[in-house]
Amino acid sequence: MPDSPASLGPHRLALGLAALGRPAYINLGREVLPADRTVTAMRAASWAILDAAHAAGIRWVDVARSYGLAEEFLAGWLDDRGHEDVVVSSKWGYAYVGEWRMDAAVHEAKEHSLARFRTQLAESRKLLGDRITLYQVHSLTADSPLFDDEALLEALAELSASGARVGFSTSGPRQAETVRRALQLRVGGQQVFTAVQSTWNPLESSVAPALAEAHDAGAHVLVKEPLANGRLAVDPPTAVAEIAQRHGIGSDAVALAAALAQPWADSVLLGPASTGQLRTNLAAVDVRLTVEDLEALGALATDPERYWAERGALPWI
Repeated sequence: MPDSPASLGPHRLALGLAALGRPAYINLGREVLPADRTVTAMRAASWAILDAAHAAGIRWVDVARSYGLAEEFLAGWLDDRGHEDVVVSSKWGYAYVGEWRMDAAVHEAKEHSLARFRTQLAESRKLLGDRITLYQVHSLTADSPLFDDEALLEALAELSASGARVGFSTSGPRQAETVRRALQLRVGGQQVFTAVQSTWNPLESSVAPALAEAHDAGAHVLVKEPLANGRLAVDPPTAVAEIAQRHGIGSDAVALAAALAQPWADSVLLGPASTGQLRTNLAAVDVRLTVEDLEALGALATDPERYWAERGALPWI
């Protein structure tokens, strides 16, 4: 067994391909993508953003089995460009079932089972091989059968023992409960999970105390959906727009700067749909929000039940 899990390094920013690996997603602001959304067009869009992100110094790319062809796009780009310095994280648990249709009735199907884990790990490895540094349970919730599946937990522990880092992402109004419960899991006295990816943004900040605990305990904390699926960029609250105007940046950069300002946030995930969006996102790195800015953003927090209901109602576009 390795002395420690694979290192994720000091990556403050990571690039997510959720909005690029399939034709439809719930992020707002995707109208910048090619109108035809063919596989060829989406691959080209993905590679363009991957090139721009790498040129900007981003060295972590996050994908998932359910992100359509995201793993395939990333693998092809890595093979073509020859980059050896990119950290790759992926996720298992959801399968993409949208059949590359914008109007699919169902785009992804969730299953946290040993069979799904083994199948999807093999699929991920076929495309990305040993480039995968972090493999995560996708959208773990407090009621997931994973918590009581000893065989699945043993398989996850075996993956960790092989040298990969094993983590989980969270969704839903009970994220904090999920984080705390998952980080307590042990197999043979060894901790199963050493990384967590959770939704945090000025509208949904309820998981923050649990993420602070996770960070203090040594887990790598990755913030996802810092723009609230594009809502904070496309239709920002007045407070966000005013802060953006004062700093001379976009509303997206304000939300990202808020995430970067959290002392427990090891990395923050970007999800641009164009190189232009990536460019405005990156302005967050040079912003130092004031105490007054952070207090104004903190006042925007909504009830988690309401937030997740509104997120669930977003259209796949």
